[in-house]
Amino acid sequence: METKFLEDERRWAQWMAQAQRGDREIYTRLLQELGHAIETYIRVRFGNIETLEDCVQECLITIHTARHTYDPGRLFRPWLFTLVRHKTIDVLRQRQTWRTAEQVEIAELDTRDSDRLMRLLDGARILDRLAPDHREMVALAKYGGYTTAEAAAWLGISESAAKARLQRGLSALKKLLESEG
Repeated sequence: METKFLEDERRWAQWMAQAQRGDREIYTRLLQELGHAIETYIRVRFGNIETLEDCVQECLITIHTARHTYDPGRLFRPWLFTLVRHKTIDVLRQRQTWRTAEQVEIAELDTRDSDRLMRLLDGARILDRLAPDHREMVALAKYGGYTTAEAAAWLGISESAAKARLQRGLSALKKLLESEG
């Protein structure tokens, strides 16, 4: 059975090729689907940033501007998410808003809720101490609900590499939690 990622890859590649040939209706549908995928990608990679909607819009503009650079003979997802990653980093640098959802929530908490504040601080601090590859895989598998096969396709790595990253990430997380407790 074909995974959603492979279905998306084929559909998006086909739609982009059609858009490059001038099909406006397909291009509109492609951009709508990509908007949702980009939002998910940004949330997984960068957290729930304040400028999420702006990042998605900036990414869609970048895709529109760079659509002529897509080669229909190559995979679409790597082309897409390379553009998205670079544009999101640019937007974040411009606005200097590397605040995660936990940081925003912490800032809004009433100081009387010290137990909840400590849990949020501990969780954010421990996850931030994981290697980026491990943090991504743990976030996709444990918070995003993706299977290792889906996460592997999302990250552009083999399923065995995804399993290894997840295992190492969870092991590192366990050690961090034990050393904190």
